[in-house]
Amino acid sequence: MSALHDQLHALAAHVRDPATHPGPPGIEDRRLAVYRELVANNLDGLLAGTFPVIRRTLGDADWQALLRRLLINHRSETPLFTRLGLEFIAFLEAAEAPARPWLAELAHYEWAELGLQLSDAALPAHDPDGDLLGGVPLVSPLAWPLAYRWPVHRLGPDCQPTEPPPAPTLVLLRRDPGGRVHFSMLSPLLYRLLALVSANEGRSGRALLRQLAEEAGHPDFDAFLGEALPMLERLRDEGVLLGTAPPAR
Repeated sequence: MSALHDQLHALAAHVRDPATHPGPPGIEDRRLAVYRELVANNLDGLLAGTFPVIRRTLGDADWQALLRRLLINHRSETPLFTRLGLEFIAFLEAAEAPARPWLAELAHYEWAELGLQLSDAALPAHDPDGDLLGGVPLVSPLAWPLAYRWPVHRLGPDCQPTEPPPAPTLVLLRRDPGGRVHFSMLSPLLYRLLALVSANEGRSGRALLRQLAEEAGHPDFDAFLGEALPMLERLRDEGVLLGTAPPAR
C-alpha cells in the first residue's frame, strides 16, 4: 500500500472513532477537528431530515450518541446518500436497544415515505378495467402494505412504550400519480387480502376472496362477496390495485 493510502485510511479511522484511532502523523488536531465536524454535521443533516420523529424523541444528547455509534460500529454497504436511511435501519436492527425496542421499526416507518417516493418500480402489464372477481387482480408496486409490532404511527416523545400491544399495527403506503405518498391504516382482513393478492400466482379474485372468507370463518360467502367487491373497486380507484393481469397468450 502507498503512503497516501495509509494516510487516508488512518484519517478515515480517526474521523469515525477519534477516541480509539489517532489521526495521521503530521496533521494538527485543529485541522483534524474540521474533518470530524464536517462528517458529523453531514451525517446529522442527512439522517435528521429522514428521521425527524426519532430525532425529537431521543433529544440532542442521545441522538448525537447514536450517530457516533453508527460511525464507529456500522460498515455501510453502499456509498449512495439515498440509501443511507436503509443503512441506518440495518444498524438499528442489529443493535441492542432494550430501552427503546421499537426504534428500528420507527426508523423503517419514517424511511418508508422517502423509499416509496424514490421507488423506480415499473408497473407490470395490466388491464385497468379488468374484472376483479373473474380476473387475476394485481397490486401496484407503488402500494406498500406494512406490518409492525409497535404502534409506529403514535411513537414520539410522549409515547415510548416498553411492551408491544397485542395486535400489530398495519399500515398502507401508496404513491399517487403526482408523486405524493399517502398513509392509511389497514384492518387485519384487508392486510391479509393484499398479502394474498401480492403472492398470487394466477388465481382469480373470487378464489382469493373465498380463501379469505374461509380463513375469517365467514359462514356466508355470497354475503362476504357482496361486501368485498366494493372494497376491491375502491382499492383500484385509489391505485392500490392496478386492475387485473392481461390474459395469457
